[in-house]
Amino acid sequence: MRGILKEDIMTTSSGHTTAILASKVKGTTVYNDAGDKIGTVEDVVLDKTSNRIMFAALGFGGVLGIGEKYYPIPWSLLDYSEAKGGYVVPLSKERIQNAPAYDLKDLTKHDGSLGSIREKTYSYYKVSRDWN
Repeated sequence: MRGILKEDIMTTSSGHTTAILASKVKGTTVYNDAGDKIGTVEDVVLDKTSNRIMFAALGFGGVLGIGEKYYPIPWSLLDYSEAKGGYVVPLSKERIQNAPAYDLKDLTKHDGSLGSIREKTYSYYKVSRDWN
């Protein structure tokens, strides 16, 4: 996968304002504030009725995709770093590992409301709701 270019970046907490294709986000490395790699963006879950990003699905911990769980992360927590060529989140690996985790297919089951995934995710990370 090619690296993400500056012109591909979508709005993040640092104010990047240009668009990016979801296909370019997929596979991008995610780091914590200390610079440690904590996983990769496996997919981006969209709410097609509100035209908003519900969350990024962060994957880590499995072996060749077996046993891997996916951690929904509010998009607003991902901040793209040109220097790292990936996203930085203000979260420790332990914080994410203790977060609600799901099978990838469950993140869209019943419109992502299985067990109120979005509500639980935003509440866990103490991010304000951005939907009605």
